[in-house]
Amino acid sequence: MKNPLIRLFRSKFYTAITMLIILLLIGVLGYRYISDYSWINALYMTVITVTTVGFAEVNPLDTESKIFTIFLILTSIVVVGYAISIITEYILSKNNYEDIKQRNMQKKIEALSNHIIICGYGRNGKQAAKKLLAYKQPFVVIEKDKEIINRFQDDQNIPFVFGNANEDEILIEAGIKRAKTLISALPNDADNLFVVLSARQINGKLTIISRASQETSYNKLKLAGANNVILPDNIGGDHMASLVVVPDLVEFIDNLSIIGADNINIEEVAVEKLYNSAKVKTIKELDLRKVTGCTVIGFKSASGEYLVNPGAGTELVPNSKIIVLGRPEQIAKLNSTYDI
Repeated sequence: MKNPLIRLFRSKFYTAITMLIILLLIGVLGYRYISDYSWINALYMTVITVTTVGFAEVNPLDTESKIFTIFLILTSIVVVGYAISIITEYILSKNNYEDIKQRNMQKKIEALSNHIIICGYGRNGKQAAKKLLAYKQPFVVIEKDKEIINRFQDDQNIPFVFGNANEDEILIEAGIKRAKTLISALPNDADNLFVVLSARQINGKLTIISRASQETSYNKLKLAGANNVILPDNIGGDHMASLVVVPDLVEFIDNLSIIGADNINIEEVAVEKLYNSAKVKTIKELDLRKVTGCTVIGFKSASGEYLVNPGAGTELVPNSKIIVLGRPEQIAKLNSTYDI
């Protein structure tokens, strides 16, 4: 447990158990050598004395044995009382901590809006979460395996919702009505199909990205409401073939991937963040190259059409976006200059 409260009570718990064992050993040895009892009778006398159950002694006690018994009773009252209180506190603190943690996590999720929901924390779900963490994008993970949640929840303070993503109640608990994107990364295509159907029914404006194992599932997921369907096996095979055909190009593209917050070298920016789009400017007039060192390599129009390597005269109309390329320090300057 990483929680300091639980760690504290656990250390006290071990201390209480140790004290009980020492008390039993003192009692057994005392009755064995002071009262000359057999080992089993010494253990019996120690247990009935410490627990104060009231059974009669094995043999009449002499003066020394009575004095030892008085000492053992008085000591056991303190030790057993302490042990019971610590053990009870430890059990309650664990339960209370889990309840408090769950309530705090739910409050954190309820405060989110325009966030991303990841359904499933398998290989694809973890990769998606890693990328979103690098971009500092708010997200929630829905996972039905409690063991996975316990293993990863505290690592990077990832908010988890325990449950099946197929259920509307779980999607609502993850804030789907306030979310902007849902990533369904479940291993089974049928499960992804149900998630897409449910999510689209609850939030018609949601952007839905789904994983698919079989090519036959592609059209079904599209019809169900997915905006994008990803086939990881196809992407993997295409990537391997590209390493044969154009290895240097693929290596260059791989280097554009985000490894961490300080290594970003490609960025997508809405034009509204760059200037007041009420008066339309061109790429040349904006002159990002001079201001930040970044190069504009792509343009996405308001209608969703992409233009690779746009010309200097391309107008940056409202609701359009540009894709810029630069070294990490140039991207950092872009973000700081325009407060992105």
